[in-house]
Amino acid sequence: MRTLCQFLTFFLLSSFCFIAQAETTASIALSSGNEISYRSFPAKGKQLVLWFYSEAGPQTFDKQIATNLAQRGYETWLIDLFDSYFLPVSLSSMDKIPPADISEFIKHAAKQTGKQIFPVTTGRSAIALLRAKQHGQINKVAEDILPGMILISPKFYLQTPDPGTEATLMPIVSHSNSLLFVMQPAKSPWYWKLDQTIPALEQNGSDVFIQRIAGVRDRFYFRPDADSYEKKLSQKLPNYIVRAISALSTFPTRQRQPVKQIIPVKDKKSSRKDKKLSPHRGNPKPEALRLNTLSKKPLDLQQLKGKVILVNFWASWCPPCVHEMPSMQRLQDRFGNNDFVILGVNMAEDEQTIHQFLKTKVAVSFPILLDKDGNALKRWQVFAFPTSYVIDKKGKIRFSLFGSIEWDKAHPVSIIQQLINE
Repeated sequence: MRTLCQFLTFFLLSSFCFIAQAETTASIALSSGNEISYRSFPAKGKQLVLWFYSEAGPQTFDKQIATNLAQRGYETWLIDLFDSYFLPVSLSSMDKIPPADISEFIKHAAKQTGKQIFPVTTGRSAIALLRAKQHGQINKVAEDILPGMILISPKFYLQTPDPGTEATLMPIVSHSNSLLFVMQPAKSPWYWKLDQTIPALEQNGSDVFIQRIAGVRDRFYFRPDADSYEKKLSQKLPNYIVRAISALSTFPTRQRQPVKQIIPVKDKKSSRKDKKLSPHRGNPKPEALRLNTLSKKPLDLQQLKGKVILVNFWASWCPPCVHEMPSMQRLQDRFGNNDFVILGVNMAEDEQTIHQFLKTKVAVSFPILLDKDGNALKRWQVFAFPTSYVIDKKGKIRFSLFGSIEWDKAHPVSIIQQLINE
């Protein structure tokens, strides 16, 4: 893994005198018979940014990014694969786009412009680009003009797993040999999986730059609920992309041997789309949980044996977490503290932020535990916020859930009552 301090050249953007030309719409016909359309923001520089939309589809901010990059001399194309293939905007649609088509499109873009190509994308379409890169390597398509790719908040896992179970990486992640620049917001479940995803990418020879972006969530640059800091940082995203291009373009070139196994596409639906408290499918024995509370008192899960326990992993920047917390407090009030207790495990936020949140947003009386380094999150296999586990009096996990619910509704109340009565 390489940091931004290596091979990263900072330069004064004001020294560029490029003048962006008018936006145009065009398309490229492929040998498969398909045609991929794009919106071009021309510029006179030597690099071409190919901005592939994610599973979220086109966003209003995309044009702002493209315009900004073009003004700095980086020609930018906005590429809508959903529209080109008449597919609905969804995560599963990304698996239906032929890697050969993307690879050929990149080759045509390079030939047409004579420029160095830098694909950029976010979310699950990172998988589509990795597959296209692998296809291009095996078939020697567009290899020389594609120094590296920029992946923002990439989704490398097949799906969000059931709580407490192992997640499966998309096979192409560990079957890649590419030069990559990964930007990962820190307020994200995927931030805590970098120690798994980066080594997987490097397994077959990929070189990976990683930039951690503090203080923002995934999709920060187009979130409808973006806070003031996320909006401010959105304006700096073109800067990040320019610096990533600098890092990739100055990295020493080397021959990369492709992994010749073509990885089949897997399209498996998540088993917990209904957001319902369901029987736990992972290991019933909970991992250790020994943390300090917000009031600086140590708390050990083992000391609560004999009570029904709801362990809830949350963060103040997570809207579903915030939404469900009042109902959790009502659930605690309903059953009291003798037979039932809620433990709210906060994800690595500083104490001042948590105190301010509880003072101004949602007041709760149950203990808030501080997982300052994220180790509890990793041990408990948390892949989404919020994630909850319900533990019975004997200390076994009986029910679990990722996502938010109204905890004082009939179904969860009946489950808690059932466990108390056992």
